[in-house]
Amino acid sequence: MKIYVQDQKVTLVGKAWQINYMLKKYIKKYKTVQEWIDSQNPKR
Repeated sequence: MKIYVQDQKVTLVGKAWQINYMLKKYIKKYKTVQEWIDSQNPKR
């Protein structure tokens, strides 16, 4: 399972069950994908 968080997108690589598990985990923590990206790449 690999997760790549870039400036404008999030890419998940893995098996379908792994991706579903991680998305369910992250949906509890972040309301939007943009919040997820911003938390990983703090603005300078």
